[in-house]
Amino acid sequence: MDLGTRIARTLRREREARGLSVSELARQAGVSKATVSQLENGAGNPSVETLWALGVALGVPFAVLVEQQASSPTLIRADDLPEVPSAAAAYSASLLSASPPGARRDVYLIRAEPGEPRRSEPHHAGTIEHVVLVSGQASLGTAGDAVILNPGDYVSYPGDASHVFEALLPGTSAVLITELR
Repeated sequence: MDLGTRIARTLRREREARGLSVSELARQAGVSKATVSQLENGAGNPSVETLWALGVALGVPFAVLVEQQASSPTLIRADDLPEVPSAAAAYSASLLSASPPGARRDVYLIRAEPGEPRRSEPHHAGTIEHVVLVSGQASLGTAGDAVILNPGDYVSYPGDASHVFEALLPGTSAVLITELR
């Protein structure tokens, strides 16, 4: 099943489970009603920001909206990653592994290019982000307290505070693990 179809099915399921109309979900997420309708119909090309806003409004992690149900083992080839682009920066996120029931972590591969930094609003309370830089160089962490990482460097920071990811070199990539407490 392609990413658009997964988002459509999951978004409608989560919205209906909460008894929300398309209009009310759009209002709570700060997006247009047309955007929600398009996404539920498998159309449109949502940004990371739109999916995060919808997830927050629905009270579910971003991963719930994009995860692919699979039985183990799972192999995802780098050339086949389903990327969700940012609308605000040269940045995309690919969910590598969603948190199974009882566990609360999601794993992403991030690809970013120099230019506008990816600024993130606070996520759910208790969220911690763990990042290992794979290639390039990046400045990341909580807003006002970002650190520069080189390949192999690791940092963790509160994801429930405003934070930033800025690629400093072309071809920057990182593994991001979001831990939900």
